[in-house]
Amino acid sequence: MGIGTSAWGGREWGYGSGYGEAQLRDTFEACLGAGLRSFDTAEVYGDGEAERLLGSFISQVRGPVQVASKYMTFHPLGGPRYFSRIRASALPYALDASLERLKVSHISLYQIHHPPWMWPRPNELMDALAAAVEQKKVAHVGVCNFDANQLRGAHAALLRRGVRLYSNQIEYSLLHRAPERNGVLTACRDLGVTVMAHCPLGRGALTGGYGAGGSKGLRPRSRHFSEASLRRMAPLVDALEELGRELGGRSPSQISISWLLSKGVVPIPGAKTPAQAQDNAGALGWQLTRAQGLRLDQMSEALCFPSSTALRAPRSRPR
Repeated sequence: MGIGTSAWGGREWGYGSGYGEAQLRDTFEACLGAGLRSFDTAEVYGDGEAERLLGSFISQVRGPVQVASKYMTFHPLGGPRYFSRIRASALPYALDASLERLKVSHISLYQIHHPPWMWPRPNELMDALAAAVEQKKVAHVGVCNFDANQLRGAHAALLRRGVRLYSNQIEYSLLHRAPERNGVLTACRDLGVTVMAHCPLGRGALTGGYGAGGSKGLRPRSRHFSEASLRRMAPLVDALEELGRELGGRSPSQISISWLLSKGVVPIPGAKTPAQAQDNAGALGWQLTRAQGLRLDQMSEALCFPSSTALRAPRSRPR
């Protein structure tokens, strides 16, 4: 399991008012205490602040910590920086800036955050990733949100440089099972590419903390949840809570993560409090039975959002 840091340093998530660096440091230490030592971040999270915070925390602990970060092919805040990414030649500079913020000489996994929709051409991006591996600044390379055809193209381009495509990070959860139908999971398995799941808790909907009428005043995630969608999700959340009681007090979050683990997927739930870190860790060390997994499959298939329409973020923002 990885731990996502998209809320670390982001003002839109309440950083600096609802919580701050001290709480995130406690969260980081709670992750390590629970045996979670892999963190997923990106240069755009908090406009670099998430990397800076993570680097500061890592520099003060002993023992290995695995870090995954990402290169954005466009700048989500627009302006002149938006067009600074139209050439793959920008990637080495972005990588060096990430390494500096993280206070490390290399990172475990470097990913393309989103498929390029204009320039740079995908093969040029793959060449830039391969060069980072050859320079030993990066141990492994991956992509995020690539469809099946984009994935096969990236995989082939890297192979020409003798580098393996390690992962594809996609949205996948009990509420978003499109990867099972659109060929992405099949392509990943055919190519031996690890599937990493961002938003494994349905952007918070699977935690059991929303409920019908429960999204009011909760920002920014509440913009993803209409009252109608919350009512539609309720039977699935109720089933998670019931199964949790059967399992001796497991939380809906833990069961949702365990469901992904049973699919052979690496989930990346977020955490910005020690309690969330400990809850995430509670999904490890046990397994759903086959019957329990099938029960969730059936409930989810009947109730999930085929294209994640009700959960989709605004197009101007990543993830």
